[in-house]
Amino acid sequence: MLLRSIAVLTAANVLNNKIAPRLAPLTSAAATAALVAMARRHGVSWRELGFEHGRRGAAVGGALAAAVAAVYTVGVAVPRTRPLFHDERALSLSRARALEEALLQVPLGTVLLEEVGFRGALHAMLAKRHGTISATAVSSALFGLWHILPAIDMARANPALGALTAGESPAHLDVARVVAGSVVSTAGAGVLFCELRRRGGLLAPSMLHLATNSLGYLFARLSPKR
Repeated sequence: MLLRSIAVLTAANVLNNKIAPRLAPLTSAAATAALVAMARRHGVSWRELGFEHGRRGAAVGGALAAAVAAVYTVGVAVPRTRPLFHDERALSLSRARALEEALLQVPLGTVLLEEVGFRGALHAMLAKRHGTISATAVSSALFGLWHILPAIDMARANPALGALTAGESPAHLDVARVVAGSVVSTAGAGVLFCELRRRGGLLAPSMLHLATNSLGYLFARLSPKR
């Protein structure tokens, strides 16, 4: 079960990052459906998948999304943190492509699979067999490893943020350290998202995840270049 889930996630990761990134919404939808079907075949209920606490999840997720917007606003306004928003992955896009990323690629190509896949299906299948703590640890560790390919792109497109992740100055930026830092930090984020999922269903971490990524495109384009 775990190996089949990892195989599905690995295939989607390579397709989305290296082979057909523009088709990520379709790839992620197919991978999500496959993982949910696997979980259901293993006796996981919709509630165990995280489809619960809709009202509470919306309230928690909305508050966290607003907090992300506030942090980004301050970050763009402060000269010391402004370079963190100068990401070529957003700045090199046309306005139409940036909107596509924020409104289509991120929600369906990223958040759908990562939340329903890692915090929903994978977490539920592991919890049913090994308990919640093990499920959180394993799914979060895999979530960290999932970000190896995106971290390589980040190191090239956003030296300031990559340096912050790696704990190095841009002049001494090392891709391997950026990747290691990204894996550790996203695994930690996975633990947080698992806790949000436990308290507010999948909606709470999904809204936080969506705000963090989609607003990143907006604020990258709004950030003054000097």
